[in-house]
Amino acid sequence: MDKLETVDLTEQQKKARRLRSVAIGLALVALVIIFYVATLAKFGPAVLNRPM
Repeated sequence: MDKLETVDLTEQQKKARRLRSVAIGLALVALVIIFYVATLAKFGPAVLNRPM
């Protein structure tokens, strides 16, 4: 078996990765909210009053 090589990130690289991850997470949350609002706008609030 070959030994796996790992890369040690600097603190600046770790901080940049974390900020990038947070930005991606916030973008996903914003996208979900936009889709939710667009769905309510298209179907109206009556979409929530349906028989189960």
